[in-house]
Amino acid sequence: MDVDFPFRLDGRGRTATSDRAGHLRDLIEQLLFTAPGERVNRPSFGTGLLQLVFLPNSEPLAAATQAAVQGALGQLLGDLIEVKEKGKQMTLLLEAIKSAERDVPDYIEVDHNKMTAKLIRIPALSDVPFPVHMEPNLVVEFYSR
Repeated sequence: MDVDFPFRLDGRGRTATSDRAGHLRDLIEQLLFTAPGERVNRPSFGTGLLQLVFLPNSEPLAAATQAAVQGALGQLLGDLIEVKEKGKQMTLLLEAIKSAERDVPDYIEVDHNKMTAKLIRIPALSDVPFPVHMEPNLVVEFYSR
C-alpha cells in the first residue's frame, strides 16, 4: 500500500492509501503537471506541461515536449523492479520466465536469475510490437482532468 495523493485522511481518520496502479498514476500526474523549479527540495522534478498548453502547436514544440516528458519519466520511473521473495516461488511467474513466448524488448534489461528488470529507456511509439494508433495529445488531455 502506498500513501494516496493528494494527501488526505480516510473514513477512519487515518492516512488514505491507494493500490499500486493508483499510486503509479498519481506519480505520473505529479511529474507531468509540476513545473521544474516548483519544488524547492527537487528543482529538477517536473516537466512544465501546463506552461505549454497555450503555446502555438508546432513540430519543434512537439519534439521538445516529447523529449522532456520521456526524460522526466525515465528519471522518475527508471528504477529497478525486483520480485519479492514470496513472489519468486509463484508457479505462474516461474513458468513465464521459462516460456519463450515473448521476447524482451531492447528498452528493458532483465536478469532472470535475480528476477529483476530495469527500464533502460522510454519506448518510442515505433517500439510497440503491434499496430496502434496513438495520439499523445489525448493522453495529456485525459490526465489533465
